[in-house]
Amino acid sequence: MRNLLAFLFRYRGILVFALLEIVSLIMLIRNSAYQRAAFFNSSNAYVGRVLEFRTQVYDYFRLVDVNKALVAENAQLRQQIYRSDLSSRLPDSLGVPGDTTGTRLRPDTLTLGMQAVLTRSSDYPLIPARVINQTLRRVDNYLTLNAGSNQGVQPGMGVLTAGGVVGRVRQVSAHYATVTSVLHSKTNLSAKLLRDGTFGTIKWLGEDPTHALLDYIPRQNKLLRGDTVVTSGYNAVFPAGVMVGTVDGFRQEPDKNFWTVRVKLAVDFSKLTYVYVVGPQPRAAERDTLETRSGLRTPATGEEGGQP
Repeated sequence: MRNLLAFLFRYRGILVFALLEIVSLIMLIRNSAYQRAAFFNSSNAYVGRVLEFRTQVYDYFRLVDVNKALVAENAQLRQQIYRSDLSSRLPDSLGVPGDTTGTRLRPDTLTLGMQAVLTRSSDYPLIPARVINQTLRRVDNYLTLNAGSNQGVQPGMGVLTAGGVVGRVRQVSAHYATVTSVLHSKTNLSAKLLRDGTFGTIKWLGEDPTHALLDYIPRQNKLLRGDTVVTSGYNAVFPAGVMVGTVDGFRQEPDKNFWTVRVKLAVDFSKLTYVYVVGPQPRAAERDTLETRSGLRTPATGEEGGQP
């Protein structure tokens, strides 16, 4: 207390001067409309800059939460894109039986037993995840995701990104999952040419992580460089029509009845950050069991065996 009194006594002149300046400034602002407007405009500008800087710092430290929210929102939006098998076998709309008013059901509903049933159900629920580790230069490459059984991830589920197909879940723990990448020697992905609907199989030869081979395209088919390659929908893992890549080159082998087609993959595996795990279709296990018994699917990998 003594030191405080000594400080105030020593600098009493400066403190009184500062106090008088503040009082005069307040009186000037209160009694002059122009000065009051100028003061508040200036103070608002400076306060706005401070708040803007504070907001930028705050937004920077919450980028992770923002990205997670955006990924979850994208998963919900993308889930609405993929149609179920039922919707692909039905017309867009059907009239109500016995209805003489000409009323038609919504394009996404069908009356079954006088009950409106959705034809575009959530056959492919999407689970957002982040890639926390991956390999690129091996013959058999894998990814690690920060989502596991607690988030609904199960072995055998497909993995997509905004660009296209990434791979298939191999093993799952409570909070993590490993994924067999498209860049894997045993990955066989059923695909088709979007232009003419010709079916084939995507395989990786273990060399270039940006390209794969599209096999089983008959030699009589006409190919064009730049043709789009998408998933065929032949399995219950990936929805039909998901981007795989584009035809980058092709040649005829003298001892084969099929083209050797080189496909540039749509996904840049060196820049993978966020992905979506595709939930299983209803009755997927039943279909897998039947096709495995019939020899259409190998039990080790769950992929299609042989030509689609």
